[in-house]
Amino acid sequence: MTARWVVDVVQPERDLEVTWQPISLLRKNDPPADSPYFEAAEKTHNMLRVMESLRAADGDDAVFKAYWEFATRIHHDGDRDFDLAEALTSAGLDPAHAVAATDEAFDSVIAERMDAGLALVGDDVGTPIISMDDDNGDRVGMFGPVITRAPSGDVGLKLWDSFVGLVQVPGVWEIKRTRTEAPEFGERPI
Repeated sequence: MTARWVVDVVQPERDLEVTWQPISLLRKNDPPADSPYFEAAEKTHNMLRVMESLRAADGDDAVFKAYWEFATRIHHDGDRDFDLAEALTSAGLDPAHAVAATDEAFDSVIAERMDAGLALVGDDVGTPIISMDDDNGDRVGMFGPVITRAPSGDVGLKLWDSFVGLVQVPGVWEIKRTRTEAPEFGERPI
């Protein structure tokens, strides 16, 4: 939901250049192989390998196209077992990158990029993490915002502007309330 909010609402109005970075919940949470969580974490880790293969060959725009296609299939279609090559083709990307899903050579770049994000926010967070340069030109980041629906229009921009303000203030660590609703993914992106 945070990605959808950034892409659909914030980026067009705030002239953002977004670079999508990986966070592997398989690597971060290290679930045991017999855990019911392991299979899903492994599948998404394998998708990150594919995205890093795309980044190496075709740059950040290809990463976003794959991410958007994969996330749409998972969250809008409820399909966690889709064929990666077919999804890449649907996103206008080279399906040959699907073989990277089992290529452990991409794990080091995933770890490096992930560790860079966690270095900004600490290890006791998950995803999303947003980082930016603060008013002094220093790279800062914060976990969140975790949202159940993408706010639109002025409300969406107000949330962004507030988030940017919070990130600027040293010593702000957490703002939270109990989640009382499930995500509302809205219309399937085209």
